[in-house]
Amino acid sequence: MNIKNYEFKARVTDLEKYESKLLTLNPQFHGIDNQTDTYFNVPNGRLKLREGNIENSLINYDRENITDSKLSNIILFKHEPDNALKKILEIQFGIKVVVNKKRKIYFIDNVKFHFDIVETLGTFIEVEVIDNNNNFTVEQLKEQCDNYFNFFELNKTDLIDKSYSDMIVEKTDYKM
Repeated sequence: MNIKNYEFKARVTDLEKYESKLLTLNPQFHGIDNQTDTYFNVPNGRLKLREGNIENSLINYDRENITDSKLSNIILFKHEPDNALKKILEIQFGIKVVVNKKRKIYFIDNVKFHFDIVETLGTFIEVEVIDNNNNFTVEQLKEQCDNYFNFFELNKTDLIDKSYSDMIVEKTDYKM
């Protein structure tokens, strides 16, 4: 499945404050996912295997590391949990880094909200405005994303410019 989305990720200290604010909009709660994202060494973009109790997928994506909302081009393959897939990827590419997180997931229409507790990094909110059927222009996706940034009353200084995987590598001088 080819997906484009606009997203932002922000470091926050009080997840409950932002979750309470979102609940005023009556989002659909999808649950709490305990996710392990294994990133592999690839020459282009990022490739991660997500293993969770809700979401399980192989995700190839490309995104700029900028401190703003940003466009991601994603190819997503949903799968049933299977250790063989992870082993094949590990043998072929090698593991770059592993990210463990507890994620609360909500939706409002085509917008997905994550309230994340990431091991070794802290707490974050992430908003993804998703288009998997070419129903929106990039400008419309960005506008939706920016509207939620303003709704949460975040500051530009709260924004994170990179993925959790990059942050873990930088913070811990990660070695697999």
